[in-house]
Amino acid sequence: MAIIDEFEAPKSTQELPVSIQPNAAFFILFLSSTDPATKQPWCSDVRESLPLLNKVFSNPSSPAVHYSYVGSRAEYKEIPGSRFRADWDIQNVPTLARYERADGKVKETGRLVERELLDESRVRALLGV
Repeated sequence: MAIIDEFEAPKSTQELPVSIQPNAAFFILFLSSTDPATKQPWCSDVRESLPLLNKVFSNPSSPAVHYSYVGSRAEYKEIPGSRFRADWDIQNVPTLARYERADGKVKETGRLVERELLDESRVRALLGV
């Protein structure tokens, strides 16, 4: 469907714009930011997984995905209380998370991290395509 780049993750999952329609899902792919010196993501796992993820999400039958960047290596790894670690429990990048509305609340209903994102069948299973 579409890749929405530069998605600014809100403070909490409850603020995500998840549809109230049954089985509606909202996907966020948490990625390392681009290193200004190399013009590449600073995380090697992100660099390795992006070609497959871009291919999968560029398919018209795939749902939309929101790319959210966790900041520089120092911001993400070295600053205590990084908002992505604290608010979103993102301990590894890349992380692809699926959110759905259940019982009136937005809940995470699936997650793949790091090398799991190199398995196209696992990615497609999480997406439901």
